Amino acid sequence: QVQLVESGGGLVQPGGSLRLSCAASGSIFSIKAMGWYRQAPGKQRELVAFITSGGSTNYQDSVKGRFTISRDNAKNTVYLQMNSLKPEDTAGYYCIQTIQGGGGGEYDYWGQGTQVTVSS
Repeated sequence: QVQLVESGGGLVQPGGSLRLSCAASGSIFSIKAMGWYRQAPGKQRELVAFITSGGSTNYQDSVKGRFTISRDNAKNTVYLQMNSLKPEDTAGYYCIQTIQGGGGGEYDYWGQGTQVTVSS
């Protein structure tokens, strides 16, 4: 079994920064892509950023230049550094990791979500 545990959300003023973390544990052979989604009240969940096993990254246009996704393969962890935060970034943030387990199957696993609120 695999578990993802997120941390780092909270309340921040506009223009501030937060760093989200998402660590995977359990029966892990390898981790393919890692990413972050977010969902605001009344809206659909949307992809914020993802990073491949080779380190290539992709971002939603609204966060380019402000957010940075990175990964530490030794720690099975993905990070999202969020700078210059805006009120419209307020949402629940969810990590996702595509993990190959010891049995050979490859599955997507989700974190429990962490709330980010940007408000003065």
